[in-house]
Amino acid sequence: MLPEPMVSRLDSAIRRLEAQRACLDHAAGLVAGLDGIVLELGLGNGRTFDHLRERLPGRTIYVVERQLAAHPDCIPASDCLILGDVRDELAAARPRFAGRVALAHVDLASGDEPSSDRLFAALPPLLAPLMRAGGVVVSQRQLSDPCWQPVRLPPGVPFGRYWIYRAATAPRWDTVR
Repeated sequence: MLPEPMVSRLDSAIRRLEAQRACLDHAAGLVAGLDGIVLELGLGNGRTFDHLRERLPGRTIYVVERQLAAHPDCIPASDCLILGDVRDELAAARPRFAGRVALAHVDLASGDEPSSDRLFAALPPLLAPLMRAGGVVVSQRQLSDPCWQPVRLPPGVPFGRYWIYRAATAPRWDTVR
């Protein structure tokens, strides 16, 4: 990620949230005509889950979270909440979600850079088999998978602040890692 000019932590948080909202809204438009579920990786306090359910009414949104700490109004139904380590849970969800995810939002940074680096490096091979062809991945960090194509960010979102990818093809099950 490119360094920001010197700004307060508050201004930086506001910029991050504005970019996140713009990217989620853009992604919702990109998948408007695409069948499939939504996968929210990281619930936190539930702000983006709440935003996604408002922007994508009628879509089933599954959430993977390590530990529940969200506002009570922003907790998904128990059958859509998956608690545990995201790496383990994505691997276990493969039979259930393979090729069904139209939109995935990845918001998992822990504040511990080495730990976050390892986590984000592990995600693409776990997430790619779940994505349907044409599905969209929105991430707070850069992800790399050979079947994902970068999508132009919406106006006002600087390069490196957020990332959007489109799953170009459905995964081939005989070659998926």
